[in-house]
Amino acid sequence: MALSFELTPEQAEIRQAAREFADQVVAPQAALYDREERFPYSTVARMGELGLFGLPYPESVGGAGADFISYLLALEEISRADASLGITLEAAVSLGIAPIFAFGTPAQQEHHLPDLLAGRALWAFGLTEPEAGSDAGGTRTKAVRDGSEFVIDGSKCFITNAGTDISRGVTITAITGSSGGRSQISAIMVERGTPGYTQAPAYRKLGWHASDTRELSFNSCRVPQGNLLGKEGGGFSQFLKILEAGRVAIAALSVGLAQACLDACLGYSQQRRQFGRSLSRFQATQMKLADMATQIEMSRLMVWRAGTLIDQGRPAGKFAAMAKLQASETATWCANQAVQIHGGVGFMEDLPVARYYRDVKINEIGEGTSEVQRLVIASHLLGFSGSVTKLLDPAPSA
Repeated sequence: MALSFELTPEQAEIRQAAREFADQVVAPQAALYDREERFPYSTVARMGELGLFGLPYPESVGGAGADFISYLLALEEISRADASLGITLEAAVSLGIAPIFAFGTPAQQEHHLPDLLAGRALWAFGLTEPEAGSDAGGTRTKAVRDGSEFVIDGSKCFITNAGTDISRGVTITAITGSSGGRSQISAIMVERGTPGYTQAPAYRKLGWHASDTRELSFNSCRVPQGNLLGKEGGGFSQFLKILEAGRVAIAALSVGLAQACLDACLGYSQQRRQFGRSLSRFQATQMKLADMATQIEMSRLMVWRAGTLIDQGRPAGKFAAMAKLQASETATWCANQAVQIHGGVGFMEDLPVARYYRDVKINEIGEGTSEVQRLVIASHLLGFSGSVTKLLDPAPSA
């Protein structure tokens, strides 16, 4: 069968719908929400009505029944207009909903998924801690059994979508025991309003000003044992699986942001005149534009490659890491070039390229830093089955 880069009619229709929504609804409000550091509740509600939160999930659970590629296409378009809204969508779909869909019981799914898939509520994903970021296995939060409950103590940081008015709860990793000298990490759902569960004020961030990001604390927080998601002790492997698809989604977000940088530069370079001619007539500008376009297209194809593997149910770890690495670093480079092409006005908040420049850096950090992506890729190349831990294990002594 011939290799095809053409979208199906359904995929093209979803991308077009997302593009129109991004251009007509998201883009005109992005600067305002960014400046006021305000969560865009009305826009999120309209995204829910459009079906974006349920895109990659089957109709049997209330989703839209589209494929993962369609979700990536829509995410790219939303992020092209506003990266803050892009990460709100990504964190909800790839991190909030995905664990419940993949590992939840029918009862858990029936209780949570309808509102989450419709965008009426948000659910968060709590993995990162002060000493467990890139070292995701370094979790310190504990959940101790007491009768029919877990008692949770610990904290999570840099958590997205946990503190909005429509946030319903968070799935966290916590140590629930040990085996063979190693901590057993489990995934546990904690609903908002549970005594002992508190959300700190939102962080003051360099970028993503319109997204909700904050620290979460658990102080003798009691939840039913029925809130365990999947098997006890399986939380670490579950979250690594979720992060695999999440990295591809962050790559799509990065492509959207990079495309926004190129679009801005194409328009500005043809309008701005220096030395009696437009910037677009200078070879130095043309080289930058050509390199931006080439790197963006390469990144987009890598996103599609990894997304296709996920749709096929095949292992995607290596290609997910490659896509995330390539796309996030490309977006950072494109944002830098965009400010350079715009010159002094690019440094002013009057134009969106300044926001792009602020928003882009986190893409090289969230859901696995560029350094971690390189380790993941190397672990596959060296036959460590994608295990960064094995790659970092000290060599046995002689």
